[in-house]
Amino acid sequence: MLQNIMKMLKVNLFELFPPSPGCDCDICRGYCKRPGWWTVEQAERALNKGYAHRMMMEISPEFDFAVLSPAFYGCEGYVATNEKAENGCNFLKDGLCELHGSDIYPLECAFCHHKRVGQGILCHTFIAREWKTLKGQKLVARWQMLVGFDRMYKLHY
Repeated sequence: MLQNIMKMLKVNLFELFPPSPGCDCDICRGYCKRPGWWTVEQAERALNKGYAHRMMMEISPEFDFAVLSPAFYGCEGYVATNEKAENGCNFLKDGLCELHGSDIYPLECAFCHHKRVGQGILCHTFIAREWKTLKGQKLVARWQMLVGFDRMYKLHY
């Protein structure tokens, strides 16, 4: 239903979830350890820029869709695993994000801020809905082919 409402309203996620002001507090820096989600469009741009092997696939708890995001160290070109979550985002170098300010800086990363308590889940939910589309899942399949995931697991499309 939310997806239909978004289509009817032609919701622009970048307007709905604008970038937060810069912040160097422990809470905001903590957000940087866990990679935020890209929109489908952003992930497509990241693929086109050659970042496929620095991305990971996150699978929904219901196993009904997947999302591409910056990878945890150790999950590059693979599935996100809880064991590697503590390793942090592979785009975080010396406390700074390599993607910050670029057109592939994940929307979820840009939006989250210590003053937006409780709002992150709404942003996450809207991005998830975008991934739960044919366009989103086709992009996941493209990524799988680019990194050889389809050959590793003998997937057929």
